[in-house]
Amino acid sequence: MGSVLYKDRLIEVTDQHILFHHYYFPFAGDKQIPMSQIEGIWAQCPTIRCGKWRIWGSGDFRTWWPLDWRRPSRDCIFLAHLRYSHRRIGFTAEDSPKVIDIWRQLGLLRMSPT
Repeated sequence: MGSVLYKDRLIEVTDQHILFHHYYFPFAGDKQIPMSQIEGIWAQCPTIRCGKWRIWGSGDFRTWWPLDWRRPSRDCIFLAHLRYSHRRIGFTAEDSPKVIDIWRQLGLLRMSPT
């Protein structure tokens, strides 16, 4: 199960996995990814190019976005790159500074230039 490091309406982070709420379209089921499958998590400033207006789904067939109606107003966009896959998961959190600190502590944080 793992100890919970962070939890909000969008994600739950434990020392063993990330649970993405409202992941699957159209029924909004959750998806759990083990930490061992995550190569790194990039933190980016929200822009149109990096998914600021991507509310749910995929626009480029490479990145999947769990549902977040408030993504356009969030201060940070995260991209989880998965090991042995060209796919990634784009997501947001309600308290991005706290989540950035967790990614840093777990050695997963990668910062993207502007």
